[in-house]
Amino acid sequence: MEREPMDVSLENYISCLSDDCFLSIFNKLESELDRNAFGLTCKNWFKIRNIGRKSLTFHCSFNPTTDKEHAKCIPNILARSPYLNRISLAGLSELPDSALNTLRLSGSCLRSLSFYCCSGITDDGLAHVAIGCPNLVVVELQSCLNITDVGLESLSKGCHALKSLNLGSCVGISDQGVSAIFTNCLNICTLIITGCRRLSGVGFRGCPSSLCYLEAESCMFYPDGLLDVVSGGGLEYLSLHKLGSSTGLDGLGSLAFAKSLRILNLRMCRYLTDDSVVAIASGCPLLEEWNLAVCHGVHLPGWSAIGLYCNNLRVLHVNRCRNICNQSLLALGDGCPCLEVLHINSCAKITYIGLDLFSISKPHVVLRMDEVMSIGPSIENLFRLH
Repeated sequence: MEREPMDVSLENYISCLSDDCFLSIFNKLESELDRNAFGLTCKNWFKIRNIGRKSLTFHCSFNPTTDKEHAKCIPNILARSPYLNRISLAGLSELPDSALNTLRLSGSCLRSLSFYCCSGITDDGLAHVAIGCPNLVVVELQSCLNITDVGLESLSKGCHALKSLNLGSCVGISDQGVSAIFTNCLNICTLIITGCRRLSGVGFRGCPSSLCYLEAESCMFYPDGLLDVVSGGGLEYLSLHKLGSSTGLDGLGSLAFAKSLRILNLRMCRYLTDDSVVAIASGCPLLEEWNLAVCHGVHLPGWSAIGLYCNNLRVLHVNRCRNICNQSLLALGDGCPCLEVLHINSCAKITYIGLDLFSISKPHVVLRMDEVMSIGPSIENLFRLH
């Protein structure tokens, strides 16, 4: 028996559906593979796929020729995708400022933007961003070598909602640019300025209390600048790993004014002295984790102060400290009631007897022989759009 032909073909049924129906279907697709397949079905579905796209990510190919071709495609892709809320162009070193003109098409929706290692972007490109994307919350500019204070000022004046900013290795910025961020972005809570060696710290003067996470590794703050760094009073995480000293003096005692500090990374701060350790230990009662690895300037008075004052300390790093001895361990063992983990290795003045006595006084503390380079919350989580 022959099947009777359908009066209306499947194609006609589909053609009766509105774009809103297709968009609703598209939004229910969870797999990126399925979303891409949807867009390749026909021209209209390709248009729907672009309208429905909320995120755009380019992965660096480490091939200059390929990355150059990718950079040429960016304006067209941005023009076809007006509702993006997250864009990552990380690694596109050939990306020119002109490619950012079309950002204004999705500007009101855009909340996260990454130019990680986009060395072709200059202050002019940031000006386009500032004008077209007023609702940005997360911006990554790490290793954008041509960004200066002019670009930061433009960004801060156009993007008042900014909360997380990564300026790592932006060697062209100074305290003036950082000051502009704090003046215009009053909700800033996360800032990375690692490797920005032109900063003295004075740009932090009067910074908002919303700033709770600061990574400033390998910087060259002045002692007065360090006092400005904590002037906002809201810092909970601070990393000054390998902090240099332009004066050869230890100004780290100023950190005692960071009353909210919970995690402090002073790894390889060679100018750190006992006086500063005493000030920090007594002035920062909420400290939960403290990295003092390779801090050779800390002697018995410093370790004793930690044992005496750090009543909330859970994790302590003392790897490769030349001047921690058995008596220092005894002082730590007599104090630090909440201590859970002690990272300790290659400490020449510590003997097995000292370790045994410490374990007797603190039987629940885990002694770990590993050395941790980074502590605190994951940067990826801090710069993830929620």
